Formats: sequence, structure tokens, C-alpha cells
Amino acid sequence: MSRRDAVRLTAWGALAAAGALLVGCAPEPRADTSPGDRAPDPAPAPAPESDAPSAPQVAPMLLLASLAQSDAVAIIDPSVSDAEAAQLVTVGAAPWGVGVAGDGRTGYAATAEGLAVIDLGAASRTALMPFLHPANRVEFGEYRPGGLGLAVSPDGNRVYVAVTPGDGAYALEVFDTRVGEFVGSVPVGLRPFDVVVAPDGTWAATIDHDGFTVTVVDAAALVPTSHTVAQFGTEGGLASWEKPHYGAVDAAGAILLPYQGRVVVKLDPRTGETAALTSTADSHVHGTALAGDVLMTVGTGAFGNAQSGPNLSLLRVTGAGAGEERVVPLDVPHETVAVWRDAEGAEFAAVAGGNTRNEGWDGITLVSLDSLETRALPVAGYPQALVSYARS
Repeated sequence: MSRRDAVRLTAWGALAAAGALLVGCAPEPRADTSPGDRAPDPAPAPAPESDAPSAPQVAPMLLLASLAQSDAVAIIDPSVSDAEAAQLVTVGAAPWGVGVAGDGRTGYAATAEGLAVIDLGAASRTALMPFLHPANRVEFGEYRPGGLGLAVSPDGNRVYVAVTPGDGAYALEVFDTRVGEFVGSVPVGLRPFDVVVAPDGTWAATIDHDGFTVTVVDAAALVPTSHTVAQFGTEGGLASWEKPHYGAVDAAGAILLPYQGRVVVKLDPRTGETAALTSTADSHVHGTALAGDVLMTVGTGAFGNAQSGPNLSLLRVTGAGAGEERVVPLDVPHETVAVWRDAEGAEFAAVAGGNTRNEGWDGITLVSLDSLETRALPVAGYPQALVSYARS
């Protein structure tokens, strides 16, 4: 049995449904011979009050995941049975980054062939737009050319896609969703694994894995500014493990960059100023995302100056208890993470198993942010990047 097949995770039980309220029945009126002598009908008995709290009204959430070893993405509903959880949509070869517009109706995937536009309700691709810098070959794997990181602007009017044609150049391309075409391009740093956007949409930024940089692009002028963020130095260059992979943006617009499960760098994208918060996960990090004031970070194992195995870090970065961290061991390396909420309002970290070094597994691990219990959800095709969204 392979390591991937050996993933053994604990499933949690489903919540029981609430019982129906009992309502009292009013007696029938008396049959009188004279209307004038008829007594008034008694008032209906009031329904008994229930002490049970009403169920919270929570928008059901889904996941959109790129299946990196195929030509599809998966629309995933973790609340149903494993066999019915994933609905596949053909989008183009070797999808990488994915994103969803705020209304939850339209999705996007950066593939080796172009930008795929997806009708999420119909589960179908509506367009495949060629990049301004098309790939010079179609391949699969971490080093394949084509689209890489991707992010959608808060107003849904733009999709920012990091792209490489395969000749050593990298660019951030801007797709205008209102006109349905690419409208601009900006050179960025080496191998941009991830793209993030300001909460107010005024800038987009690439996390340049092999350049030890973050390139911030002004949304109006499309002018780039590069910030070097090398918490452990640049020794080793392209062979270094101490490089950024993915980032998350907090409500104030700072970019959070975890390094090696040892430190999280808080970068001001306008000034380049940084601050640091200590982490104890001690695992080479890849994907990261915020769940409120908790930064969820995927650790892939002991590489470089990180010594621990694969794990998931849950580090409180702001508010009361800032600096508190819980670390959940994982059986194999994963790649990215997103917060998923079930219909009862319980929150989970959805961790994609498609590690870029091909050491992960064909599925998603769900980790309860409350109990830290885990559940394995098999998804064929090696889900690499994923985002969550509210069902429209």
C-alpha cells in the first residue's frame, strides 16, 4: 500500500436534527340551538415555548479545487457522501491557481492553456482565454509553463493571473471580466506561486518563490514595486528552502508570509516595512489562509532549517491571544488551505493534498478548527489549489 493510500483520518459524526414542536389543539365549539345563547369560542391554546436555541442561518459553502494532474477542476461539497462530493469540470491542461467571484456564480482557473472561465451553477467552462504570454509547451508538474497563482478582485471586475511562457520570464496579467479579455501585463519576480489582492482592490501582489520577493502592482497604473522578503537570507539562491510560497492578506491590507514554520512576516505592501511573529510549527511551509484572526498554514515537512514533519499550523495573529498556536500533525505533505463552513456554522480547514513535490495524496483533509479532529475526503486528480465560496 502506498503512502498516499495509507492516509488514515478520523471522521466526525453528523449533528442530530431537532425535534418538531408540539402544538395544542383547540376544542370544537358547542352545538347550540339558539345563536343568541351561543358561548364564544375559546381562544386557541398557545404553542409551548422551546428552550432549544434556533439553528443559525449560515450560507452553505463549497470548495473549488484545481486537479493539477488532469485537465479539470472539482466543485466539492464536503457535507455529502464521499462518492457524491466532487463534481468535475473540464477546464484545460494542468490547472494551478483558482478563484471565485464574490457572488459565487463564476469561477476561474489558471491552466497551462489559458484562463478558464467557469459557470459554477451549471458546472461548465464558458471560455478559455489565451494568455498574453502563452506557454511554449503544455506539460504537467511544478515547473510547467502557463498560468500559476490567481486572484479575483473584491468587486469581481478583474482576475489577476501570474503567467510564465516557459522562457524564464514571468508576468502578472490582468483580465477584465466586464469586457472578457486581457487588458494589461506587468513583469514580476521569479516563479510566482501565488497572487493576492488588497481588500479595497487598489493593488495586487505576486509571491515570487524563487526571487525572495513580493511584487506589488498598483491596480490603476499597473506599475510594479518589488520588496525583498528574505527572513533567513538568500543563501542558496534557487536551491534554498527558506523562500516564500504563498501569502494571505489581513483586513488592514498587510500581507502575511509564513517561513519554515518558524516565523510569519507581516509586510506593508506600500512601504515594504516588515514585522515578525514567531511560529512553533517548524515545518517547511506552502499554502496559507486566514480564518478570522487565525492564520492557517500548511507545513510540508523537514526541509532546510525546518525539522518537523507535515502539519497544519493554526496561529492567532491579531486580537486577544495573539501568538497562540495549535499544530495538527498530518500524515503526508499537502499544498494549500481554505476555511470551509458547514450548514451549522462549524468551521474547518480544508487542506488540499496535491503537494507540488508529488509527495501528497489524491484528496482533501478536513480539520475541525474547534476539536482539531480530521477527516479524509478522496478526490482523484491531485487537488493542488483550492478556495471556498458561498453557494449562490
